[in-house]
Amino acid sequence: MSRTYPVIERVLIAGAGPVGLVAAANLVRHGVPVTVFEGGPDLSTESRASTFHPPTLDMLADLDVVGPLIAQGLIAPKFQYRNRRDGLIAQFDFGDIADQTRHPFRLQCEQSKLTRIIYDRLRDDPNFEIAFSSPIRAVTQDSDSVTVTVERDGKSETHSYRWLIGADGARSDVRRSLDIEFEGFTWPDRYLVVSTPFNFHSVIPGLATVSYVADPRRWHFLLQIPGLWRVMFRIAAEESDELALSTEFVEALMAEVVPGIDTYEIAHTTLYRVHQRVAKTFRKHRVFLVGDAAHVNNPLGGMGMNGGIHDAINLTERLVEVWRGEKLDAELDRFEQQRRLVTKEYVERQSIQNKRNLEAADNEFRDRLRRTAADPALTRDYLLAVSMIGSLRRAEVLG
Repeated sequence: MSRTYPVIERVLIAGAGPVGLVAAANLVRHGVPVTVFEGGPDLSTESRASTFHPPTLDMLADLDVVGPLIAQGLIAPKFQYRNRRDGLIAQFDFGDIADQTRHPFRLQCEQSKLTRIIYDRLRDDPNFEIAFSSPIRAVTQDSDSVTVTVERDGKSETHSYRWLIGADGARSDVRRSLDIEFEGFTWPDRYLVVSTPFNFHSVIPGLATVSYVADPRRWHFLLQIPGLWRVMFRIAAEESDELALSTEFVEALMAEVVPGIDTYEIAHTTLYRVHQRVAKTFRKHRVFLVGDAAHVNNPLGGMGMNGGIHDAINLTERLVEVWRGEKLDAELDRFEQQRRLVTKEYVERQSIQNKRNLEAADNEFRDRLRRTAADPALTRDYLLAVSMIGSLRRAEVLG
C-alpha cells in the first residue's frame, strides 16, 4: 500500500553524507527549506574520505562549520613524494599559495566528523528536516515537481517536491531511476587500506603527514589522521580478495614499509574496488546529481569528496537565486556546464595521472617532481592544481 502526499515547497536531498549535508547547510543558510531522506538508520560512522583541501575548507568556513572540524582533525601543511631507492624526492608546502586561500593546508579528518558537525548545526532550524531509514527507490517528474517513492517501515510512500538533489552515492537510486548512464570504467586492481596506531614519524625522519611512495611493483602511501595512520597499497588483479585480506599477506605488506619493522598493531583493514566514472549528465530537468552520484574516481589526491562538496556549493548557490526569483531556471544549466566539464578535465584526469605517476617504472616522474619543487613558479602552479583551486577557477570561466 502506498500513501501519496501533496507537493511540498521544499528542496529534497537524497543522502545525508558530507555532500548532501553541505548542500542542505548552504540552502538553509539562505532561508531555503530542505528535507533530507537518508537510507541508513543514522549518519554513517564510516571514516572513508579523510582529506579536506584548502578551497573546501574555505567553503566550510562560510557555512560556519570549519572551526569544530579543524579542532577534531590534523592540519597537514606539507605533503611529499618518496620512492624506495631515493627516499625523499620532493616536498610541497601549501604555504606557498597562502595568498590564494584562507586555509593553506590540507585537513586530515574523517568525513563522519563533518556530517555530525553540520547535523548538530541544522537539527533545530525550522528550515531543516531529516528522515532516516528512508531510501528513495524511484523518481519521476513533471514540469512543476519531482515525485519520489520512499520505502519506510516496510511501506511505500510517494512525496513530491520542487527540486531534488541526488547525493545518494555511487550506487545512486536517483541516477538509476532517471536512466542516466554512469560512463567510465573500473580498474582491474584494488586498493587495500591498513589502519594502524604505529607512529611512523618515529622511524622515518622528516616524514610528512601525507606521503606518497612510488614503486612500479607495489606503491603505497601513508596518511595520518588523529590517532591512526592509514597505509594504502595497490592489490594486483591476480591477487584474490581472500589473499589480500589474510593476516599473513597484510603483515608482509606492512613489513615492506619500513625495513626492519615487521610487527604492527592493525586497527582495521578495508579492501575496495576503484572506479573512474562520470554521469552522462548532472541535471535532468528538476533533478541534479552531486558527489559520488555524479562522479567517482580513485582516491589518490583526495579529490572525490572535495569535488562533491564543490558540486554542492556550486549548485545550491544557483538554486537559491532561482528559488528567490532572482534568476531564471536557465541559471541552473550553468551547474551542469561547469561541474561536469571540470570533473572530466581536472578531477578525473588528475586522479588517473596520480595513479600512473606512482606506478611509473622510469625516472621521468622523479625528475619532473624535483624540477617542479625547485622552481617557485612551477611549484605554485602545481599546488593550485592539486589543491583543486585550479579546477574552481576553470569552472568560473566556463560561464
